[in-house]
Amino acid sequence: QVQLVESGGGLVQAGGSLRLSCAASGRTFGSYAMGWFRQAPGKEREFVAKIDWSGGSTDYADSVKGRFTISRDNAKSTVYLQMNSLKPEDTAVYYCASTRGVVAARSPQLYAYWGQGTQVTVSS
Repeated sequence: QVQLVESGGGLVQAGGSLRLSCAASGRTFGSYAMGWFRQAPGKEREFVAKIDWSGGSTDYADSVKGRFTISRDNAKSTVYLQMNSLKPEDTAVYYCASTRGVVAARSPQLYAYWGQGTQVTVSS
């Protein structure tokens, strides 16, 4: 079992930055991959970024590539999402999730554990 708690969301103006954190507990953090997803009102949950167990491999949705950076600190059992140059269309609830294994994926169906989400609102 893995417990995930996100933090760092809030209200920011377009062009600004936020750093989301996701603290994990309950299982050896370095043994599974992590992902960030988001869901805007009336839309399906969508992939944002993923990182493998070691942090050596990352992947991003085209909509955030070059603006967002995912990273992890296995010693602190935490994964981060640095979000720069934010746009109003980035407004959503952001969720972190963990897989059961070391390889990350884009499909939310492959993630076993989810946090409660943190709201990010970008004003124009």
